[in-house]
Amino acid sequence: MGKLVVLKFGEGDWEAGFPVTLRIGAEGDRPLVELAGKLPPAPEIPEHYGEWREAFLDLLEEQRGLEEPATQVTNGSENIEEYRDRAKKLTQKLKQLLNAWLNSEPFRPIKDQMLSTLESNEPIRVIIQTDNLELRRLPWHLWDFFDSKSHPKAEVAVSAPEYDQLQKRATMKAKVRILAILGDNEGIDLDKDREFLARLPETEIVFLVKPQRQDINDQLWEQDWDILFFAGHSRTKKKTGEIYINKNEKLAINDLKYGLGKAIQRGLKLAIFNSCDGLGLANELEELQIGQIIVMRERVPDKVAQEFLKYFLSAFAEGQSLYLSVRSARERLHDDGIEDKYPGATWLPVICQHPAEVPPTWKELLKTSEIQRRLSFRTVLLASLLVTGLLIGIRHFRILQPIELWAFDHLMRQRPYNDKLDPRLLIVTVTEEDLEYQKQMKMERQSESLSDQALAGVLDKITPHKPRVIGLDLYRESPVKLKYPNLEKHLKKNERLIGICQVGGTSPPPEIQEEERLGFSDIPEDPDGVIRRQLLGMSKTDKSSCQTQQSLSLLVALRYLAEEKISPIKFTPEKNLQIGNVILKQLTTDAGGYQLIPKEALGYQILINYRAADSIARQVTLKEILNGSIDAELSSLVKDRIVLIGTIASSYKDLHLTPYSGGEWPMKMPGVVVQAHMISQILSAVLDRRPLLWWWSSEIEIFWIASWSLVGGVLVWYWRSLLYRILAIAAALGILYGVCFVLLLKAGWVPLVPSALALIFTGITVTAYTAFINRKKQ
Repeated sequence: MGKLVVLKFGEGDWEAGFPVTLRIGAEGDRPLVELAGKLPPAPEIPEHYGEWREAFLDLLEEQRGLEEPATQVTNGSENIEEYRDRAKKLTQKLKQLLNAWLNSEPFRPIKDQMLSTLESNEPIRVIIQTDNLELRRLPWHLWDFFDSKSHPKAEVAVSAPEYDQLQKRATMKAKVRILAILGDNEGIDLDKDREFLARLPETEIVFLVKPQRQDINDQLWEQDWDILFFAGHSRTKKKTGEIYINKNEKLAINDLKYGLGKAIQRGLKLAIFNSCDGLGLANELEELQIGQIIVMRERVPDKVAQEFLKYFLSAFAEGQSLYLSVRSARERLHDDGIEDKYPGATWLPVICQHPAEVPPTWKELLKTSEIQRRLSFRTVLLASLLVTGLLIGIRHFRILQPIELWAFDHLMRQRPYNDKLDPRLLIVTVTEEDLEYQKQMKMERQSESLSDQALAGVLDKITPHKPRVIGLDLYRESPVKLKYPNLEKHLKKNERLIGICQVGGTSPPPEIQEEERLGFSDIPEDPDGVIRRQLLGMSKTDKSSCQTQQSLSLLVALRYLAEEKISPIKFTPEKNLQIGNVILKQLTTDAGGYQLIPKEALGYQILINYRAADSIARQVTLKEILNGSIDAELSSLVKDRIVLIGTIASSYKDLHLTPYSGGEWPMKMPGVVVQAHMISQILSAVLDRRPLLWWWSSEIEIFWIASWSLVGGVLVWYWRSLLYRILAIAAALGILYGVCFVLLLKAGWVPLVPSALALIFTGITVTAYTAFINRKKQ
């Protein structure tokens, strides 16, 4: 473990000297040594520093003029050499004066204590604690204590004399996050800084190039950052600093203090200002209690700034400590000959340190080790499993069924209207106008929607055109009147005609007794009154007068398919109904979004894959048939088709809600039209390979829900910004919706609602847990 040395300067000046207090201790521990001492008066030091600074700036100006052809003068090179020689002599003189001062007799007890307490080869951080700007500007590393033969692992920083304890906040991530602000670049090359930053390992960098103030503020407020980097132009005015963020705008640290304060609170550890004259910036940043700041003491040549950044970050990213990385960069600059061209340039980088903060290493900036990352991911995994288990339990108790059915209906209505009319069907409808028409024509109707006379007329008109099947979706419990023998004959003898009854209580027509010509009309409704299921068959019961095992829709479809040479129905080993090569999978109690109780799933049920079309089939009215207005086309409408006859008049209340009861679709669908959809579904599946609705097994659905739950946790785990988390979750929800919709286009009903809830709730759970952990760590 390294040592921390603090030299705290008290009130004094160059004329009277400075009181100094020495503290030495191990990193992170209380000081074990404390000693008071004094540095004698030395007014010549700030005087010589000022002379060097003036010579250094003159050298830079002359160098700049020589590099710009429009401003070159004949004796430019000679002037540069004169400035360079003067600056070099002043650097040597200042080094001598500084060492003489620090090795003076009044200060010797402190230096001796340092030499006796500190090992030569141990890492040492020396902090000069003062708010005196002239003391902070001094190149303290020139003190022979820091010589490579004396203490090669020692480095110096400056800090404010007063500070507060840092409030630390740990966040979990796998990369060092850097906010890089590239400001006004007039006369300097910032592209090299950007290129080098982009090559750093294990980093996530956001570059703001010549930004507006709002851009910087948004990033500071909304994101977690480890390092703040600025390159461009800056300057110090007294004890404050300014940065030029673009050609027309400059900012003081005070202009961003709330955003910077927020960023520091959320984990900002290091600020690097690779720009000129940055001690004023450091002074203001120290007041915000940032851990570490690296600035340039004076105006810095572009080449020096670029090379220092490259050498410092290379060493830091390779695992050296922050202090030794600065020392290493300075020594490499020296060996590159920078001092020969710009005497004193290696002095420019300075660390400004919060005394209570231990500088992080590159790996520590990652916030979490590989083991911690695994542990944090285990937290996400555990949250995902808990949320998934909770939702599966809630789903089992039917709590989610209403919203899952609503979501299914919504997706069904979003399907494009690509389906065309089924050319195999014709629907003869009885409308309110047809009821009035029968009255006008003196047809005795009683309680039925269709009188014996009207029904006889319809059957007489269509039968000669040889329909393949006639489905009579009308209840007829009374026998045919004696004066309509043709109707009685149709009902008794027409093998192509199929009547209906209702297992729940409505008897079949007295004239139709054969079971193969009788289908039940029962259709299961969900608790919300919507018809989504089709009942194909059920066992006969002695208590019912409706003695048939098959539905009207199945009987009609089978009669039609028989003439297509389709083999009759059979059952697979799994007890599923098969027609031809198509298996009509029996609905289970937990199919899709259903959580049916056993009695709701009685009989042989399948899901209805309604056609996405304005109408299922061509419709003609009773009046059009009877008055002969469509006689010319009647043969083409009827021949070899299924003809369904039923009532759509609203007064008879044979209207039903379907998944399409909303939006651009009619609110309710007549029962005869529902029957047409169910017949068309069977025919289209067997003859056209139109898919029936399918669903996953419970095991696959649980895996699907758990996967989206894990996605929600991982997104929140990865993104730190609340805004980014919300956007990521929203994007994931959009993808989930899109996937479920695409699968429904392929006839698959997969869980949307529980998956969305799992994604959201896991995200909320992980967010709440990490917030709780972070508060505990603060």
